[in-house]
Amino acid sequence: MDDAFKLTPGTKLVLATHNGGKLREFKDLFAPFGLELVSAGELGLPEPEETGSTFVENARLKAHAAASGADLIALADDSGLCVDALDGKPGIHTARWAGPGRDFAIGMKRVEDALQAANASNRRGSFNATLCLALPDGRDMIFEGRADGTLVWPPRGDLGFGFDPTFMPDGFDITFGEMPAEAKHAWAPGRPGLSHRARAFAKLVEACCE
Repeated sequence: MDDAFKLTPGTKLVLATHNGGKLREFKDLFAPFGLELVSAGELGLPEPEETGSTFVENARLKAHAAASGADLIALADDSGLCVDALDGKPGIHTARWAGPGRDFAIGMKRVEDALQAANASNRRGSFNATLCLALPDGRDMIFEGRADGTLVWPPRGDLGFGFDPTFMPDGFDITFGEMPAEAKHAWAPGRPGLSHRARAFAKLVEACCE
């Protein structure tokens, strides 16, 4: 491991997002490590156009834009909901399904309408997360996580954010929207966590945190 990627207490890390919910999740995840976390939105950095065709490509675009703009080590997350009966949609376009105002009530209804239109009895899906840790000099590392589950309707719970209220992870009878953050994100060595983001994060911690 290149020491340049080591995240030690006091390290300032820019999170490449303008999404307050995502910032809160990462602050919860990083809380034990003593890092100084600031978002690209707080620094006034522009949002780069997500022109990639995969989660990895878009995570890299965002991470490198933030690292270059802030001259700091940057972390980007590209994540989304992939629904089996919809051929993996909305996938990398998950946020776009919520419309220009990022109203995820609209996005959740759009997914449900698509399932109904397809007369789909298969309601399986997965949340997928790709993390890219990038340095201002252009180097990066990639970490991926996935959580499988079932889509429910109507939405349940007002915790979490995004499509969480319609996603019930395998092994549970509650949605991510009904699940406290500490349950959703809890992880430990050998236990990578429940959420897709926690699982990707556990890989990052193993590689980069002391």
